[in-house]
Amino acid sequence: MNERIERDSLGEVRVPADKYWGAQTERSRQNFRIGKETMPLELIYAYAELKKAAAIVNEQAGKLSEAKRQAIVTACDEILGGQWDAHFPLVVWQTGSGTQTNMNVNEVVARRANELLPDGEERIHPNDDVNMSQSSNDTFPTVMHIAIYTKIQTHLLPAIDRLIGTFAAKERRYEKTIKVGRTHLQDATPLTFGQEISGWRTMLEKSKTMIVEATDKLLDLAIGGTAVGTGLNAPPSFGEQVAKQLHAQTGYPFRSATNKFHALTSHDEIVYVHGALKALAADLMKIANDIRWLASGPRSGFGEIVIPSNEPGSSIMPGKVNPTQSEAMTMVAVQVFGNDAAIGFAASQGNFQLNVFKPVIAYNAIQSVQLLGDAIRSFDERCAQGLEANETKMKEYVERSLMLVTALSPHIGYDKAAEIAKLAHREGLTLKEAALQTGYVTAKQYEEWVRPEKMI
Repeated sequence: MNERIERDSLGEVRVPADKYWGAQTERSRQNFRIGKETMPLELIYAYAELKKAAAIVNEQAGKLSEAKRQAIVTACDEILGGQWDAHFPLVVWQTGSGTQTNMNVNEVVARRANELLPDGEERIHPNDDVNMSQSSNDTFPTVMHIAIYTKIQTHLLPAIDRLIGTFAAKERRYEKTIKVGRTHLQDATPLTFGQEISGWRTMLEKSKTMIVEATDKLLDLAIGGTAVGTGLNAPPSFGEQVAKQLHAQTGYPFRSATNKFHALTSHDEIVYVHGALKALAADLMKIANDIRWLASGPRSGFGEIVIPSNEPGSSIMPGKVNPTQSEAMTMVAVQVFGNDAAIGFAASQGNFQLNVFKPVIAYNAIQSVQLLGDAIRSFDERCAQGLEANETKMKEYVERSLMLVTALSPHIGYDKAAEIAKLAHREGLTLKEAALQTGYVTAKQYEEWVRPEKMI
């Protein structure tokens, strides 16, 4: 492999000649050969937005030349365009401040920017220029917020909206289709399939509302706090100006955190947001389980709904089709629950002026957003949209249901109604047969009082 020599404060380092990173990135690459989980590109792109904004603000403050600003901005735009994805190799399991990823970005931007500078211009330094007015300690928490907020807006919320729309359409379609209800996994009074679906739809709407409300906290940025929150080596208004510039670049109303000492050492905002993601995962677990139970069978289960046949379900049983989209969704939910535990524990480990569990917090939060968005989209396209009611089976279950006896309680009392239900169950009678056998109601009264369409 062709190599070149790079230098940092510790000395010389050999670096792959075809890569833009420098000595500090290479040291991290060699020192932390742990796992295969690399820093998410969402975080790298957030860094590119931040370095671009910082260069613009530093030039406005008279600290950076126009030529350097332009070169840095162009390099960052190229990163945002995906041009240099292969130049960010570092793993999650590195320094807990994310310093080496900050330097990875600084080095790549600096090297590419130097290629863009006109001949004769002074060189751009990764620390002195790209990292000007910044520290890893305020940039990494800043890009955590930018990356997670952006991912939720662009990837997760649109997926939720699409599944809400699918359920709303099914809800209207089946608004008059009566089916048996179930509580405690036992028969209950009837409802319409549309009403059942409305519960799923509302879960998603509520979860979306909670996520949107929680993500507002991510708009507060740590930038401007530098090393420990005091803002050393940064202009007094640097945080406010960079937040304003990021708003202009992204369209999202980022703002400077009011207390930088909190912003560097605490990640309670991400814990809060991920709690809302966990609530969504819990609802998705419930929805996916409902659908796979209702579709169970086709001949020995509930069989109340039919879901799309996407692929063969068994390597040994011909013709078998399984609820695989529900299974994928529930596994994603389990992963999100695990991520939430990891994030909560990591966020509790801030010591003095800095939390040094930042990379694992960022990685798990971004993974949760990615998985939830992907799973919802897949579930919508390959399951929910093709879901159909088995109205014949639904009608059959309603007619056999013993809980229709609830309609008799206001007329003959709870105890007599319970006696009718137990008699029907014990002797295998229909509810009507049992009611007439007890003599508590007449045939005419039964037909008048026990009407499922009036019980919903």
